[in-house]
Amino acid sequence: MNSGIFSAIGLGNLDPAILFFVLIALVIVLFVLLLIQGNKFKKLEKKYNKFMKGKEAESLEDEIIGLFHDNRMIRSENEKNRKDIIDINKRLNHSFQKIGLEKYDAFSMNGGKLSFALCMLDENDNGFLLNSVHNSDGMNYSYSKAINAGVADVELSKDERKALDKALSSTTR
Repeated sequence: MNSGIFSAIGLGNLDPAILFFVLIALVIVLFVLLLIQGNKFKKLEKKYNKFMKGKEAESLEDEIIGLFHDNRMIRSENEKNRKDIIDINKRLNHSFQKIGLEKYDAFSMNGGKLSFALCMLDENDNGFLLNSVHNSDGMNYSYSKAINAGVADVELSKDERKALDKALSSTTR
């Protein structure tokens, strides 16, 4: 079968059955591609519907604006908390963190170790030492001594030295 159109484009000797099978194969390939695209579209539509579930476009916009607002609030709270933590750490350096207590018997005849030396130091080993001496008459005498960088401003007794050493060796944190 000769066709004028086929002859005009240089395919005058082409068998129409070959052309028919080529076109059928092309239709099948296009149909498979259509099915694949339809499947991809359905997946995308499911994702979109899940994303938009119960939302209108306007309410979704409000939701996104709300999330941005919440994010700003969280950031400002985070910054405030960070400043508060820095402030707390600064204050903590000046609070008493190290404690040494030594109970002793000021006069060997009393017994009961009613006298004590209490040393309280901050992070930088600054603080005080309080010595309370109990005598046989039932009287108490208290003395305080300043401690700067772990060193007393006056001479310490052996019991006061023990209290200071305990405080200096106690751990912070």
